[in-house]
Amino acid sequence: METAVFGGGCFWCTEAIFQSLKGVSSVLPGYAGGHVANPTYEQVSAGDTGHAEVTKIDFDPAIISFSDLLGVFFGTHDPTTMNRQGHDVGTQYRSVVFYTSPEQKAAAEKAMSDLEKEKVYEGAIVTEVKPLDKFYEAENYHQNYFKNNPGQPYCQAVISPKVAKFRAKFSGLIKN
Repeated sequence: METAVFGGGCFWCTEAIFQSLKGVSSVLPGYAGGHVANPTYEQVSAGDTGHAEVTKIDFDPAIISFSDLLGVFFGTHDPTTMNRQGHDVGTQYRSVVFYTSPEQKAAAEKAMSDLEKEKVYEGAIVTEVKPLDKFYEAENYHQNYFKNNPGQPYCQAVISPKVAKFRAKFSGLIKN
């Protein structure tokens, strides 16, 4: 098993997407990249801790590669907007790959370079690539948020359309 950690906006969205993939055994929302130990959601949301909302993904590389995960990551959020995804604004919503090995760092940098060369996005990619120092698991009520709260307005307006788009684009990687 390997671990990937991505920040691509609200962790409720990224959790819902990565939970659906073949080869992924667990997805945990949490916080990484900041300077406060054991931050709370309220602290991170205030934008004062330096953390990003992230998802920690445990996966079997024999079933799904880190490059495939990167493809889903870059294909399901906007890596060209600094510190924002849609209406979610702040450093906690930045686009970031926290790598756990030199191979992951190289793969992330290559993926970004390839996307730039292919001109997939109009703007420049602003995704950070940083080593994972610490991951702090989010509070229990954030876990499985979309599954547990499908009728919540944010889930209906933001997560449902994002998951539908993901399912259409990455159908070959989705669990049966």
